[in-house]
Amino acid sequence: MLKIGKYTFHSRLLLGTGKYPDFDIQKKAVEASGAEILTFTVRRMNIFEPGQPNFLEKLNLENYSLLPNTAGAKTAQEAVRHAQLARASGLCDMIKVEVIGCNKTLLPDPVETLKATEELIKEGFTVLPYTSDDVVLAKRLEELGAHAIMPGASPIGSGQGIINPVNLSFIIEQAKVPVIIDAGIGSPADAALAMELGADAVLLNTAVSSAVDPVKMAHAMRLAIEAGRFGFEAGRIPKKRYATGSSPSEGMSV
Repeated sequence: MLKIGKYTFHSRLLLGTGKYPDFDIQKKAVEASGAEILTFTVRRMNIFEPGQPNFLEKLNLENYSLLPNTAGAKTAQEAVRHAQLARASGLCDMIKVEVIGCNKTLLPDPVETLKATEELIKEGFTVLPYTSDDVVLAKRLEELGAHAIMPGASPIGSGQGIINPVNLSFIIEQAKVPVIIDAGIGSPADAALAMELGADAVLLNTAVSSAVDPVKMAHAMRLAIEAGRFGFEAGRIPKKRYATGSSPSEGMSV
């Protein structure tokens, strides 16, 4: 079970809802993923205009928890405003804090992320901050009261996979709240590795929505995350320099 603040989930796959070819493919991909948490950008949603097309209309929202994000915010003040708009619409009190500090790399601004996280926690939100793989920053966010930490595997939408497994493992080891690997995942192998490192969950968007077949990829990611989690819990064998026979040599005739 995945527990984030007061919420509990069975699926460890969080799915983004942007960039799909159309609403029908998006709906099928969401269903194939088995995800229970769906994330979307507040500023790109017409949440106060019921006459506008809205992917939420295609889904049975009783089956999902919504995780609005503050993508597009450049300051803590903007992020807080986006979160307040999402809550005012009655969607959910969970919020993914995303404050971008560099337009080229889309890496988060650590100072503004800390400020926004602190303010939103004071306002009673369930806060999941998106951060870099900075071990100390992750610790500071948890100390502020963040309900989960979301370090990126690599730059947003890059599909590079996990480029710094050492730092991610350090973040996972020290955290007492869920660690959700977010950004840069490109394949099921990347998702499985994230889970094998001990992550509690993975958030995906581009890897599914921009795949040749988003529905099949969503299903593949679901299986990969399940397999990676089982592998982590089972405990892998240590790596050895030399071969070790898999059959016992005792009692064998020569």
